[in-house]
Amino acid sequence: MMIETTRFGSISASENDIITFPEGMLGFSKIDQYVLIERADDSLFMWLQALKKPSVAFPLLEPQILEKTYKVEMLEEDLKVLQLKDLKHAKVFSIITIPTDPSKMTANLKAPVVINLKNHLAKQVILHEMNYPIRKAIFSDLQQYCISTERTIFPSLDIGAYQTIPISEQGLNQARKNRPEINR
Repeated sequence: MMIETTRFGSISASENDIITFPEGMLGFSKIDQYVLIERADDSLFMWLQALKKPSVAFPLLEPQILEKTYKVEMLEEDLKVLQLKDLKHAKVFSIITIPTDPSKMTANLKAPVVINLKNHLAKQVILHEMNYPIRKAIFSDLQQYCISTERTIFPSLDIGAYQTIPISEQGLNQARKNRPEINR
């Protein structure tokens, strides 16, 4: 299937690429299906693109890039929604806010997106017991990370360079094959 987006143009996706948020995302409860999109180069960001709303896409980063000791302790009810017993078969992402002045970008470490890689269910969870910020300033951290890993924060815009990421442990690992390991 083809997904029309306002940021990335037309993107080819399969049914296996679709991520379902049974409860929607915070503030977007009526949008429940997304795909993960990444650039085919060394950009840091992935994008969570809404299937039926071309203008809705959230930039994502693995939180361990920003906080080496980042830890997710989910409530039992959140695990049930995702049909998970633990996070062994899940992937966690922080939503990034990129304002007009990118040096003021922030990461929401308090309410990450958790994706069950086996059944493609996802939920934005609130980490009630963890003392993480909702808006952590990240630009200087990203600059240092990019220097140490020879990556770029904002690559040049080339719409044809975006692709969906298969939702599986193998798919996400393949998508990250050229990226340095993040300590977990």
